[in-house]
Amino acid sequence: TFATTMSIRSANAMPLATSGKKEYGLEYFLKGALAGGLCCGVTHGAVCPVDVVKTRMQLDSVKYNKGMIGGFKTVIAEEGVGALATGLGPTAVGYFIQGWFKFGGVEFFKIQAVNSLGEQGGWDNRTSIYLGSAAAAETIADIFLCPLEAVRIRLVSEPTYGGGSLPGAAAALVKENGIIGGFYAGFIPMLFKQVPYTMAKFVVQGKAAEAICTSMSIDQANMSGATTMGVALSSGVVAGVVAAIISHPADTLLSKVNKAGAGGSGGMMSRLSNIAGEIGIVNLCTVGLGARCVMIGTLTAGQFAIFDSVMGALGASKYHFHDPSSDKH
Repeated sequence: TFATTMSIRSANAMPLATSGKKEYGLEYFLKGALAGGLCCGVTHGAVCPVDVVKTRMQLDSVKYNKGMIGGFKTVIAEEGVGALATGLGPTAVGYFIQGWFKFGGVEFFKIQAVNSLGEQGGWDNRTSIYLGSAAAAETIADIFLCPLEAVRIRLVSEPTYGGGSLPGAAAALVKENGIIGGFYAGFIPMLFKQVPYTMAKFVVQGKAAEAICTSMSIDQANMSGATTMGVALSSGVVAGVVAAIISHPADTLLSKVNKAGAGGSGGMMSRLSNIAGEIGIVNLCTVGLGARCVMIGTLTAGQFAIFDSVMGALGASKYHFHDPSSDKH
């Protein structure tokens, strides 16, 4: 398992120069996983109302055709303010679990890569390491997230489904469609959505943070709490918007495929193809995009800020890529 692998590898943890020869072992990875779970659970829970409106716009673009503000007004007018919290339970739980494996996994995989390549090799190949680490970590995380995301989307489209609760809706999905059909019908589009999104998020955030620190002559390894927060928020907004645009078509497919009856009754790929054909490429890429950019930009900035803050509170010194050759100048 992931935890077992970390335990085995942590026994051979190598010191990294950027950390002042600190070792990054199992304790560090667990702190990273906890910080990741908290930052994702809290932020996704906080933007749940925006996600409800965004999902409604994707599921019924004819009815919700007046933008995000209009969508909010429609939902509140027809169902009350409480409807904006639809799916909050599976959202908070699902994204805590996802954040645990995603952020913890990225820290684990990138540090193992640097241990294998050496610090100079890690610096020279940091973009590839970010991409590979993010892809691996997100794939693992999505196995755990997909069932809860399926429940959330079904509750948003049918608020009374399974009694309107997380356990009830989950049980109803399994009863009607089985475990694979109920929980993992959207797994392929989720991978197409989440993996490119996470790869873009971590690469762009890392590059943006580097650019900010370089332009302001800030040492990433020795930033104060306030500076860390500022850099995390600024780079997180940029990363979130870029990642949202890249992953939006798959996000629309994921919302559609978890709606009852969408795409016909064939296999998963057949349904996805039918949905894409019905929506059209332009709508697939643009419907709900504004709402999603606002949501993901805010959410990503909050995630990196919370992650860095929690890591600091736990006494963990976050690993940053470092160019050893700069120490010789």
